[in-house]
Amino acid sequence: MAFVRRCILPDINPSSKKVLLYWLIACCSLPSCGQSDKQQKPAAHEYVNALIHETSPYLLQHAHNPVHWYPWGEAALNKAKQENKMLLISVGYAACHWCHVMEHESYEDTVVANLMNRNFVCIKVDREERPDVDQIYMNAAYIINGSGGWPLNALAMPDGKPFFAGTYFPKKDWIRLLNYFVSLYQTDRAKLNNQANHIASGISDAENVPLNNEPLSFQKLPQRVYTLLEGTLDRINGGTKGQPKFPMPCLWNFIMQYGYLQSNHVALNNVYTTLDRMAKGGIYDHLGGGFARYSTDDHWHAPHFEKMLYDNAQLIGLYSNAYKLTHNKLYKRIVYQSIAFIEREMTSPDGAFYSSIDADSEGKEGKFYTWSMDELQKILGSNTPFFADYYGVTVGGNWEPNQNILDINLADSTLLQAYHLSESQMREKVNSLNQLVFSQREKRIHPRTDDKIITAWNAMMTQGLLSAYEAFGETSFLMLAKKNIDYLLLHATSKDNVLYRNTKNGKAYIPAFLDDYSFLISMLTDYYQISFEQKYLEKARQMTEYVEQHFYDKSSDMFFYTDASFSHLIARKMEVADNVIPSSNSVMAKNLFLLGIYFENSKYKDQAKQMISNVASSIEQNPGFYGNWAVAMNLQVHVPYEIAIVGDHWQEKLSDFHLHYLPDALYLGGATDKGLELLNNKWVKDRTMIYVCENRSCKRPVESVLLALNQMNP
Repeated sequence: MAFVRRCILPDINPSSKKVLLYWLIACCSLPSCGQSDKQQKPAAHEYVNALIHETSPYLLQHAHNPVHWYPWGEAALNKAKQENKMLLISVGYAACHWCHVMEHESYEDTVVANLMNRNFVCIKVDREERPDVDQIYMNAAYIINGSGGWPLNALAMPDGKPFFAGTYFPKKDWIRLLNYFVSLYQTDRAKLNNQANHIASGISDAENVPLNNEPLSFQKLPQRVYTLLEGTLDRINGGTKGQPKFPMPCLWNFIMQYGYLQSNHVALNNVYTTLDRMAKGGIYDHLGGGFARYSTDDHWHAPHFEKMLYDNAQLIGLYSNAYKLTHNKLYKRIVYQSIAFIEREMTSPDGAFYSSIDADSEGKEGKFYTWSMDELQKILGSNTPFFADYYGVTVGGNWEPNQNILDINLADSTLLQAYHLSESQMREKVNSLNQLVFSQREKRIHPRTDDKIITAWNAMMTQGLLSAYEAFGETSFLMLAKKNIDYLLLHATSKDNVLYRNTKNGKAYIPAFLDDYSFLISMLTDYYQISFEQKYLEKARQMTEYVEQHFYDKSSDMFFYTDASFSHLIARKMEVADNVIPSSNSVMAKNLFLLGIYFENSKYKDQAKQMISNVASSIEQNPGFYGNWAVAMNLQVHVPYEIAIVGDHWQEKLSDFHLHYLPDALYLGGATDKGLELLNNKWVKDRTMIYVCENRSCKRPVESVLLALNQMNP
């Protein structure tokens, strides 16, 4: 089980901790109360529960369990109150390996199901659809035992307040645990209620950020943050020290931004080492493109095989920006292959992007992606030794017995000499053999695809495509991005700027959360900087106003995760720390700052600064989980140049700018100087002029991109 969230735990009553620890110990030692351990597997589709009407692939996977699952909603919550039953809330997602294991072991077993049905109202939650629900009960898991993960299983009073939360349990332990709490609910309900109140109080306090009224200068903070990060970096294998290794793109975005702005080549080399090792490791799918979610070891060798849209979206952007600095052919290949994978396997006919691809196929994790030497021999014949040397394949297996993960990091460094090949010849040979093995892999049973369309993740994917278009000028990348923008604005957005979390078959059905708004606003701002179509920038401003009206916390200048119009949980939470996905508040801080510049809105800029001030101490204390905040903070120190390009040939000159990595620049312009006030009086007949401005003060206009770049770096 992978523990993928880390946070500072709130203080709770010490006596509560002792009671909860006692429960955890007791649950593992109680007898099974006479229940049979023999698993009784139902026939296919013998049972149907309320999940059958849902659209989430994860929920539909459980629709034929003998457990009487309900989706999260009023029906289940009212039933628990009316029948005075405990809630059993199980949270997971379609690509989660251990979620599948617990389903097969426990939720498909009629003995376990009967125990759950008699004593609980059972609710299944897709964490990707309802991250707000996941956030509440994941906080409970951290309060109780200091760690979390998925599947997340929480037990709660009828009012939804949790008194226990954990992750995966083997069937015997799960039965014992449930029986223990059933007995306690019958004999000492007051104790459970007391603990539920304590935990609910801790959940309310966790991660909500107070206002920082102390004056603060950001000037020296980026350097201090990088210095703290430096000690955590793995200079040999890339990433951060230890295992498992997650890509954490927003962390490397900060280090690359910092390294560039400070001319710190050591920082930049740390980024390149990480990108090189990931690109060559087993975490990358060398046949089909795209990255797995994380590596279980410290060498990027053995992945947890599910592929998530949000990881690949961010990594495409990261590799594209790194290419601008290095022109490394490996980075270009990774970007092109990963986008081809997204287009081939994760794109709907109407231009939306699917959520994930499962780790399992045919009931086994990684089976789709791994190979025995015998299998490769049948496909490649005499070319097998070369292929095996290139990818570190062995007869005994480099992963499990007789099973191999393709991993260039394992290749012999003398490969070119041993096979008498030039680099170009070797690349041609590898490509040819990859295609043979890939074609054979396509005949295998594929892992399941979660085909729901999540607004936030789609916006992130479009941003990755826009970064790739900037770096490589590939029109197809821009077309793919534009098609997704059109989809989101048509299907996920209402006329009054209300967003929806996800869509399927063109229908939207869950109100959006702060990450959906923040990433969509960021995407629209990025697209303006490529298209110079002001309607997209205006749409970003309108959505920002909606966020200010419906998510704003006046006591802190931060934003809640849920829309005030749709917040009905036991606590209203904020998402603050960055993780594998940047936090919605950090993205909004950056959005407000950039839109404040574009629209000359001092309120936006002041709020962005205040938000960063609120978390400045956290950035210093735990920089590994505040990478995107550090990016936003760096923009306060290195205020972006305003690059205005006005005239008929604006597109050509803008494309030249985009070939350069310029994290301290934002772009505006078009064929005329109409629209933004920053463009006023900048049009010159029959010429296309470039204005490099700082805080609205512009240097001498030029027509050459090279001269403009020199003005930025005097």
